[in-house]
Amino acid sequence: MSDENKGVLQGFKEFLMRGNVIELAVAVVVGAAFTNIVNAVVKGVINPIIGAFGSQNLDNYKACLTTCTVDKKGEFTDGIYILWGSVLSAALTFLITAAVVYFLMILPMNKWKQRQEAKKPVDDTPADPTEVELLAEIRDALIAQRNGSSSSNGTVITQKQSQ
Repeated sequence: MSDENKGVLQGFKEFLMRGNVIELAVAVVVGAAFTNIVNAVVKGVINPIIGAFGSQNLDNYKACLTTCTVDKKGEFTDGIYILWGSVLSAALTFLITAAVVYFLMILPMNKWKQRQEAKKPVDDTPADPTEVELLAEIRDALIAQRNGSSSSNGTVITQKQSQ
């Protein structure tokens, strides 16, 4: 096996072993199970409420684009029609799913993370000097050295050694 293939396989193995992939797999399984619940809510609660104004089956809501022929049962037999009831049902399913996921999963998880962050101790140590600050010190030390004063030379050496 070539080094390139080993690198690709090693990278793939590391990708699979990350926690994110496992969390994603769990989310897909939970989402698939949750879809059945949402579909039951839409069919058992939302559709009957909409059915109070018309048909309980949202698939029955259609609009004809061209000249359509309707049979004795009231169904379109000819022409081009749009099934806007199916789109409405899918949109309601999506909104309910998104709302439940947000309010029952995302919002509590964000609040939990905020509490965990608040419990962490605050780091009181001063921040390390930035590159710009170090460069400014080096510049000042070089100017002082050029002018004949070597008093700041120790500071530059200390800063370089700490890096």
